[in-house]
Amino acid sequence: MEIVAGKFWKETGDKKIFAFHGEMGAGKTTFIHALCRAKGVHDVITSPTFSLINEYRFAQAGKDKRIYHMDLYRIKDEEEAAQAGIEDCLNSGDICLVEWPGKASSFFDADTVHVFIEAIDPQTRRIQIADK
Repeated sequence: MEIVAGKFWKETGDKKIFAFHGEMGAGKTTFIHALCRAKGVHDVITSPTFSLINEYRFAQAGKDKRIYHMDLYRIKDEEEAAQAGIEDCLNSGDICLVEWPGKASSFFDADTVHVFIEAIDPQTRRIQIADK
């Protein structure tokens, strides 16, 4: 998984907003965990299903950087997402990794990288990266 995460960051360049699509159990959180580790995050990385937003820190070129990991599964609508601070994170300039982005689809602009994860079998996932 670490090799795939490293390739992901090289492939996506300086993009900041990533929307992760996939069924429950497809591996979105697991892949995000690998992406955070590849960036050098040392915090405990967990699913923000109940907290909605987790913030992780890493160092890059001697500077402190942030990654916001968001899970919109429990969000009812875009108004609730706005009240939770989702837009603030997306507009922060920091890396944002968002699970279940369809719950607030208007928040994602043309620069968003959409990542589609599909479970092929219990051990295999298909990951497709697409700019929409």
